[in-house]
Amino acid sequence: MSTNRYIDTRGAVEEPIPFTKAVVDGLAPGGGLFVPEHVPSLSVEEICTLGQLPYAKRAASIYRAFDVDLSDEQLERITSEAYGDNFDTPEICPLAELPDDVYLLELWHGPTSAFKDMALQCLPRFFSMSAAELRLRGELDDTHMILVATSGDTGKAALEGFRDVDGISIGVMYPDGGVSDIQFKQMATQRGGNVTVWGVRGNFDDCQTGAKAVFNDDAFAVELHERFGIALSSANSINWGRLMPQIVYYISAYANLVSLGKVQPGDEIDVCVPTGNFGNILAAYYAKRMGTPIRRLLCASNENRVLTDFINTGTYDISDRTFVKTPSPSMDILVSSNLERQLFELTGRDSKAIAGWMRDLSQEKRFQVDRDTFAKMRELYVADSVDNPGCLAAIREVFEACGYLMDPHTAVAWQVAQNLREEGVPVVVASTAHWAKFGNNVYRALHGIALGEELPDEIASLTGCELNSLIAEETGLSDIPAGLAELDELPIRFTEVIDGNADAIRAAVCEFLGNQSK
Repeated sequence: MSTNRYIDTRGAVEEPIPFTKAVVDGLAPGGGLFVPEHVPSLSVEEICTLGQLPYAKRAASIYRAFDVDLSDEQLERITSEAYGDNFDTPEICPLAELPDDVYLLELWHGPTSAFKDMALQCLPRFFSMSAAELRLRGELDDTHMILVATSGDTGKAALEGFRDVDGISIGVMYPDGGVSDIQFKQMATQRGGNVTVWGVRGNFDDCQTGAKAVFNDDAFAVELHERFGIALSSANSINWGRLMPQIVYYISAYANLVSLGKVQPGDEIDVCVPTGNFGNILAAYYAKRMGTPIRRLLCASNENRVLTDFINTGTYDISDRTFVKTPSPSMDILVSSNLERQLFELTGRDSKAIAGWMRDLSQEKRFQVDRDTFAKMRELYVADSVDNPGCLAAIREVFEACGYLMDPHTAVAWQVAQNLREEGVPVVVASTAHWAKFGNNVYRALHGIALGEELPDEIASLTGCELNSLIAEETGLSDIPAGLAELDELPIRFTEVIDGNADAIRAAVCEFLGNQSK
């Protein structure tokens, strides 16, 4: 059925594999990431025509362009279920217009109020249908456990997407103390009989590094198969089935701008994305490569500015870099996994170069790309960072000027867009979360209280939900999503904290699966 198959960035997979296997496997043997052999092209006319369709049909159309080995009927079912009443607006991801041709692409109208829903309402459906197809072909025996490392938002979105899905269990790891009260409660109160959550001592990079080590442990894979009949897979953006849905919303945003008369067909726009693991901005790159008239990709970092430094110098160096906690915790990442896919594309798909650089990063904590690759990166990307005071100031500035309340991640991107954009070019800013997911820092922004400065006792004693209600009262905004407003009323189910090393993660996984099998 499919003519488009998937190769891996480090060259360990000798024969290309179909989409269904790439989704179920998640990560290639040896740690590489899957990418399609062929990236489809769309004409400007085809992109603009999508503006006449509901979002679910736009997504199905783009998935068909990738020629995945699922039927048209399956794709229509996946997208109609993924983008329906579970979102609080029929537009799914509307554009909010700010002054001076700035458009916020609101990606947080799904069930967990973060942009991860845009992909993680699709991925579980991709996964279950792909696994069923592989079983029909006699290529799969095991059921699966999804293992997820999260800096805050992916975890809840993955838990919600996979909860009570037949034949799948899911475990999520988050940095203990490194997520907001709302993010913690979203995960710790998660419903479902097939889910578990662990806090990890350390930061997100510890979670992600530990997860990768477990994925790459062949002996552990054999143990899981023999003891539980289970194989591991991932719902992080290392899974192509997670990344592909993100491409859709950038193409869709351009179609919307044309439909609204904000740009003429073929006019170029800039796109600015708050970036941590590089998946969200990589999706914008693929949208550009497919034919969307995107001129430049503006990469926005917070004080953990490893990506900004890399784009500006060609050297990725975390050897002596301090991890900083910021008001935008989902961007507090030093090892950006999806950068590997981008470098693979920029080198002309040179898997040897990628394997070498990733080996250098693992062993030396740094790598430097060659001159040609750096030049190609600079043709596509410009980058800047925003410090903690600048992030909070941006939230306050936009609210006082426009009455629009941004979350801290969106604020970083908005400020970088102001810093880097050129007059006369419209810019789409990826708005990645509802402000109420980060009420503590939004309150600080509105009241001029610096990060690290003590909040007044009467404010510090409030739960995240109570603080959000106070912010809504003070600002006149009453749009707190129900899924966030109810968190104080739900029981806390998961409180376990583990070490971030591979041994501790393996032990936690086995304990969970053992309890599941009882």
